[in-house]
Amino acid sequence: MSSSNSKSKMSAAAKNAMHSFKMETAREVGVSLNDGYNGDLTSKQAGSIGGQMVKKMIESYENNLK
Repeated sequence: MSSSNSKSKMSAAAKNAMHSFKMETAREVGVSLNDGYNGDLTSKQAGSIGGQMVKKMIESYENNLK
C-alpha cells in the first residue's frame, strides 16, 4: 500500500488528533508552525518536532504496557 492510500483512509478524527498532537509538540520544542505551508522550517526544526512526537508515542506505548 502506498503512503497516499494510507493517508486517504485516515478518518477525519484521526487527522484532527494528529494535527493537534503536531501543533502541541511544536509549541513544546519552541517551533512556530502555521496551519498551512511550513516550507520555511529548517531540517533541524522539522526533525525536532517529528523526533519529539515519536518519543512521546513510545513513552505512551510503554506506559500502557504496565
